[in-house]
Amino acid sequence: MQSSFKRIAVGTAFFVLTIIVAVVGYLLYGWSLMEAIYMVVITIFGVGYGEVQPVDTTSERMFTIAVILAGTSSALYIVGGFVQMIAGGEINRAFDAQRKKNTISNLNNHVIICGFGRIAQVIATHLVEAAQEFVIIDNDKEKIAIAEGLGYLAQEGDATDENILQSVGIEKAHVLATVLPNDAINVFITLTARELNPDLLILARGELPSTEKKLRLAGANHVISPATVSGVRMVNLIARPTGTGFLEQKDQQNSLNDLLAQIEVQIDELTLSAYSPLVGKTIRELEIRGKGAFIVVALRRSNGLLLTHPNSSLILDCDDTLIVLGHQEELPKFARYYQLNHTLHQKVSQPRILN
Repeated sequence: MQSSFKRIAVGTAFFVLTIIVAVVGYLLYGWSLMEAIYMVVITIFGVGYGEVQPVDTTSERMFTIAVILAGTSSALYIVGGFVQMIAGGEINRAFDAQRKKNTISNLNNHVIICGFGRIAQVIATHLVEAAQEFVIIDNDKEKIAIAEGLGYLAQEGDATDENILQSVGIEKAHVLATVLPNDAINVFITLTARELNPDLLILARGELPSTEKKLRLAGANHVISPATVSGVRMVNLIARPTGTGFLEQKDQQNSLNDLLAQIEVQIDELTLSAYSPLVGKTIRELEIRGKGAFIVVALRRSNGLLLTHPNSSLILDCDDTLIVLGHQEELPKFARYYQLNHTLHQKVSQPRILN
């Protein structure tokens, strides 16, 4: 596309220059401005209406020949550029690129996935199911083509480059997942992303045990080791084959969800706003005010620290998020009354990739 545009630009510049030089030339031969312009137009475009003044001298004729050759050549050069652009489908690609750029620029509270390997493909599939907007960054053209073929938003480039991260709206993003197989690159991406967006939730892949500390120091909220996750899964299959097999069956998951729905139970996230009267209160006081509508199973502090089975004497702060198990009808009412940001997590089932 750049070669076509360059060809059109060069041809246009030469064409304009030819017109200017031709007009000036005829003015120097003593013609008026209007006569000079008219002569240039009929000469270059080959209209053939006849000269407004006789071209008698050899220099005038040679000059006119030069104008014809230069004007016609530059016009053909421009036309050739357009033909090349259309034949190569470059106009459509330019429109597609602009449309993709506009779509990405309009994203808000979205997820950025760095890398499009097997783990990223699983994440993308689950995000589509969850109706969560996301964009993929990868410097491999083939992987970008695969992602776009699946209908995903994708940006080709190096995720360690802050310009690339800014082009996918990192300032407005909610989550960044860096799942490249290179730990050093994941650390660098985490550092860059944390600097660009201090409030970003960063999930990082770490292959080596020693990498976890580096990733957390770089600003990662959570570090996931594929080897550890796979190992735990295998141990469960060895030590608890029946229970693990039961929970992994899709029909059993659906049955469990149906049973929970029948007793109107679900897992929710309740985030304390700055105006909530529960700020400064303990978890025990919150559960008392809930009048048995739910129980608190975990607490995520505003700094990202996750506490499972938190002590009931813990004091709640602004932007803390409570993960609660409770009744479907009562939880939204409680959230509205105490000015909590209410997010349906899911009925108990297989956890989503980014949770």
